[in-house]
Amino acid sequence: MLKRYTGRTLAAEIIMALIGLLFLSPFYFLFVNSVKPFGEIMSDSASWPKIFQWENYSRAWELTQFPQAFTNSLMITVVSVAILALISSMAAYRMVRSNTWFNRVLFMLLIASMVIPFQTIMMPLLRVVNELGLNNTRAGLIMTYLGLGAPMAVFLFHGFVKSIPLEIEEAATVDGCTGISVFFRIVLPMMRPMLMTIIVLNCLWVWNDYLLPSLILQRPEMRTIPLATFAFFGQYTKQWDIALPALVLGIAPIVVFFLFLQRYIVEGIAAGSVKG
Repeated sequence: MLKRYTGRTLAAEIIMALIGLLFLSPFYFLFVNSVKPFGEIMSDSASWPKIFQWENYSRAWELTQFPQAFTNSLMITVVSVAILALISSMAAYRMVRSNTWFNRVLFMLLIASMVIPFQTIMMPLLRVVNELGLNNTRAGLIMTYLGLGAPMAVFLFHGFVKSIPLEIEEAATVDGCTGISVFFRIVLPMMRPMLMTIIVLNCLWVWNDYLLPSLILQRPEMRTIPLATFAFFGQYTKQWDIALPALVLGIAPIVVFFLFLQRYIVEGIAAGSVKG
């Protein structure tokens, strides 16, 4: 059956389409300028390329040492997000099911930390990393991501756990499951929508982050993709013909990842918005 459009519905959909095109316009500029010579980028950045200069991508691949930067970004993102999702889910589950005064205070402290601007703790955090001897290491960067990402993850998991019926866990305990078994075999699979939401959101954050890696990782061989791309922007020169292809190479994996898993974001947040 064909959908009947009223004047108001048609106008709303046209407006939404125009807004969608507006949000997609940066990707257009990024791609078309990534295959232009430097002179054409400077003279007319909005036009379609006269000649597609794919050599820009090979130069960016070599100059950024892309395989090494990609490996660093991938390793830091996967380890950080995996540990963050596991620890935060376990912490939130314990806080909900063991509603002691200590757990309530701890949860309130975690929530309160979400309103603290990162700039106010940036230098003390860097000093802590230096004191622990974790500067210029992936472990130091992963540790900081865990500390900064845990409050939001615990908050989202906390709301979701409240929607899980306690009777299911009690039945599993009667059948002989231990506390750990109940969590990993019963609760964690039921938390899958929120788990995927946490994974997607934090992957986007960690993969695209520039500030924290720039503070902790100074050695060239430790560079992530954002750090490797920023090397093309100096005080007097901006190598757009190389930087733009490097940006395309850097964002392509995370965009594909997001497109495959985006439905879990709305599903997980909606499922976690329960009272209790």
